[in-house]
Amino acid sequence: MAKKKFYAVASGRKPGIYTSWADTEAQVKGYASAMFKGFPSKLEAETWMKDPKWSKKPTKQVRKTEVRQPHKPNSDCTEIYTDGGAINNPGPGGYGAVIREDGTERELTGGYTHTTNNRMELMACIKGIENLENRSVSVALFSDSKYVVNGISKGWAKNWRKKGWIKSDGKPAVNPDLWERLLDLIEGMDIHFNWVKGHAGHPLNERCDKLAVKSARGNVLDVDDGYVNKKGVL
Repeated sequence: MAKKKFYAVASGRKPGIYTSWADTEAQVKGYASAMFKGFPSKLEAETWMKDPKWSKKPTKQVRKTEVRQPHKPNSDCTEIYTDGGAINNPGPGGYGAVIREDGTERELTGGYTHTTNNRMELMACIKGIENLENRSVSVALFSDSKYVVNGISKGWAKNWRKKGWIKSDGKPAVNPDLWERLLDLIEGMDIHFNWVKGHAGHPLNERCDKLAVKSARGNVLDVDDGYVNKKGVL
């Protein structure tokens, strides 16, 4: 008879101690900030729950890709999930963001008459950060746009600005107006940009996508002046 195993879920859809992997997986799979661990006894699981920490290696029951977590500075970290897009690119566009802050969730969304995918990805991040109640805490932002995540995490946008919005290949950087806004917003913040795969079942990414699409197809749309006036281009 197989020995019973206990799974402690410190961060998931419903934290607690579970006795089957199927129940545990339902709480942590696709949950970006999941924290869980398997133990041979309930007592060990309960002890770990009082002060949960990651072990050096993932549990054998889970593929490594499922337990690899984006960097989060501490347990009090605020989370922002974002997405954006434009129909036919360029075309009517929208952004969506979900903010998890101080135990609450808030949705943000908006749409524009004529814009681009990349501009809406940037706008989602900007709106999410602008609407934080407290910018002095650690923040983890999740986006499915490598354009945005790499632009910040790899320092590309800062270098473009230093060079007068010229890229390393000598070509003009695109969307400088929105990059400028984003760089100014995150100045001095403890914020980490994390990439998540889009349209892959991540619940909060999918939620942001639906918000963005709904706004892009709405009847009340703003004008993206930065794009229309060619301050930012595709």
